[in-house]
Amino acid sequence: MADNYLEKHYEDYLKRKAAWEKSHRHSTASRPQAPDHPDDEAL
Repeated sequence: MADNYLEKHYEDYLKRKAAWEKSHRHSTASRPQAPDHPDDEAL
């Protein structure tokens, strides 16, 4: 198991992480914003 086992798995992890980040990069901008609620008039 000394044939770069950990390095290979770490490289695979980084590739998966980069793909996930690329697919979720703009996810916050595409979500609808919460509506602004008016102040409570009873106060």
